[in-house]
Amino acid sequence: MFDIGIGLAGSAAIAGAAYAKRSLSASGFAAAVVLGTLMYAAGSAAWFGTLIAFFISSTLLSKWKGRKKAAAERGYAKSGRRDAGQVAANGGLGLLLCLGHALAPHPAWWAAFIGVMATVNADTWATEVGGLSRTTPRSIVSGRQVPAGTSGGITPLGLAASAAGGLFIGVAGWLLLTLAGGPEANYGGASSALGLALMGVAGGLLGSLADSWLGAVLQTMYRCPVCGKEIEKNRHCDAAAVRIRGASWMSNDAVNAISSAIGGLIGWLLLVWLR
Repeated sequence: MFDIGIGLAGSAAIAGAAYAKRSLSASGFAAAVVLGTLMYAAGSAAWFGTLIAFFISSTLLSKWKGRKKAAAERGYAKSGRRDAGQVAANGGLGLLLCLGHALAPHPAWWAAFIGVMATVNADTWATEVGGLSRTTPRSIVSGRQVPAGTSGGITPLGLAASAAGGLFIGVAGWLLLTLAGGPEANYGGASSALGLALMGVAGGLLGSLADSWLGAVLQTMYRCPVCGKEIEKNRHCDAAAVRIRGASWMSNDAVNAISSAIGGLIGWLLLVWLR
């Protein structure tokens, strides 16, 4: 109960600040508090701290040069204030891995967690920083130039930001293990600086690329009947948009969840390789 109380207080304070800054909606605030509380109670400081490292860095980046990125993000399904769906898509799998580790401790849970959090952080950094790129994005599927904000569009700046975002999570995980300790600090390759850096960069970059590919190929996409722009959301220019492709169930949140699972798989495979 003591751990639950600390987790609740810490999560409420951080999520409350984000809500006040309009980075979280009301549902996003509630989901973030539940997620953070459970992760603190079930895991060590490293699990909770890594989650917070992702949340704070991505929130700060989302506010950076917001006006300049607004035009590119206008067609995104979700931007600005994160709702409960986004919080669950970004952190839900990480929580399940944390709970799995609490029930049956093993390095694989931690390695997969780093890969998952590296992916969601890398994808966020790629979106936020890549939106400032002066280079025209290219489709991850065809390689052709596409308008800024097109799902599946990538740039050199976005790729560099993705790798940096993944590395940030790996380094944060290692620092937290070094400072706070915990059973995860004795997990060999999954606790070494090199191992966590590799899991962060590889998991984050490959998971983020998977997100771009899923977004370009399977995500539900619409076309605005007013301006003709291809977008992720079902309304644009104050009019209902027309669905043009993608699986009806493959929302932006589903893409995020699946790509984070791929990042987790990369983290686990690297753990096997490092042994």
